Amino acid sequence: MALFGLFSKEKKKKLDEGLEKSKTSFLSKLTRTVVGKSKVDAEVLDDLEEVLISSDVGVNTTLKIIERIEERVAKDKYVSTDELNGILKAEIASLLKENTTGVTDNFEFPKHPDNAPHVIMVVGVNGVGKTTTIGKLANQFKNQGKKVVLGAADTFRAAAVDQLIIWSERVGVPIVQQGMNADPASVAYDTLQSAKAQGADVAIIDTAGRLHNKVNLMNELSKIKRVMDKVIPGAPHEILLVLDGSTGQNAYEQAKQFALATDINALAVTKLDGTAKGGVVIGISDQMQIPVKYIGVGEGIDDLQVFNKQAFVDSFFGE
Repeated sequence: MALFGLFSKEKKKKLDEGLEKSKTSFLSKLTRTVVGKSKVDAEVLDDLEEVLISSDVGVNTTLKIIERIEERVAKDKYVSTDELNGILKAEIASLLKENTTGVTDNFEFPKHPDNAPHVIMVVGVNGVGKTTTIGKLANQFKNQGKKVVLGAADTFRAAAVDQLIIWSERVGVPIVQQGMNADPASVAYDTLQSAKAQGADVAIIDTAGRLHNKVNLMNELSKIKRVMDKVIPGAPHEILLVLDGSTGQNAYEQAKQFALATDINALAVTKLDGTAKGGVVIGISDQMQIPVKYIGVGEGIDDLQVFNKQAFVDSFFGE
């Protein structure tokens, strides 16, 4: 099995451990589907549909996968149940690879004019692991020798600002913050000015995680984006939505809501190690047509991984 980029044996081992619950649940359901059957027929496909939906792959993505397998069965006339795992794995891998525009297999990002910092605005509801993801991202970038500045623009919760300060100290990177109830756009503005002045490579801005009023959220995020663009034309370069994988299809619903509120162009799916709902990554990647860039497979500071599609599918199928 060839893994691309910098994907090491250690990372693969961690990925295997992180997806253990999802893999065990999925494969046991799959095994029950084909027991006592020798060929893939309509009944097996019906059962397979149920397996995929109950594994949080999502209805629309499941139907797409089933349709592809039906075409394969119709073309080959006879497909044994022994071949089903391989076919299913190939179709899921193919589906994931169709949505990879602009995604690399490491923590690199493009150079910007005048060596401007790469600006990442992070969005997501409270409790999904947003601030923790920012801290882990900052750690990964710093380990690559990049200069990182954090911005605490989630000013509606004191805990969010405090948590980001703790992460900045833990990782050893500077933070710009104005405390609770400060204007988020003002914090974002100061962060980018500071990042430029320090010759930083990347600035990561935390934002408030509220979905109860989409109009307010949309206005707030639009204002933050406009202010950033004044400091660094084209910023933010990346709007990263953080989703909690353990919430299954609810994560997909959140993704849809945030996509209506702002122009998300990257996703991070966290907490996959504590759930059997890892299939949600497949559905979100397919349905949102926004690349899953990072996945969280453990609580450790190094347990945020760049989403390696082939490695993910291999681990999901226990290989």
